[in-house]
Amino acid sequence: MKVVFTVGIFDLIHFGHVELFRKAKALGDRLIVAVQNSAAITKYKPESPAVNSTEIRMYMVKAIKYVDNVAPYDDVDEIVTRVPFDIFVVGGDQCHEGFRHAIAWCEAHGKQVIRLPRTDGISSSELKEHIRNL
Repeated sequence: MKVVFTVGIFDLIHFGHVELFRKAKALGDRLIVAVQNSAAITKYKPESPAVNSTEIRMYMVKAIKYVDNVAPYDDVDEIVTRVPFDIFVVGGDQCHEGFRHAIAWCEAHGKQVIRLPRTDGISSSELKEHIRNL
């Protein structure tokens, strides 16, 4: 059984998130998604706090049919060491230092890393900006 793992904020669930989960699930048998805790988002992105709580975001992600399990996390380079998986799926925009460390850990421990591109024309940041301008 191949377990696929991905992480993110997943604040305003949209088509791009569902496509990420669909494509990630197609790479294996089970998909685990880690949702970043609100306190960590505030720490790393104080200019862009989450709209929804960690619990609500986890509930929404778990409701998507491609997702088998959901877990909260603070730092990506720490969560990859605790969750059992075979394939780590990262998005096209996930490239900050924590992701570089997480990817290096995966490579050192025999985990496959697959980068999936973003879905064109949709992002949570764009949705928030659109809502602000209504």
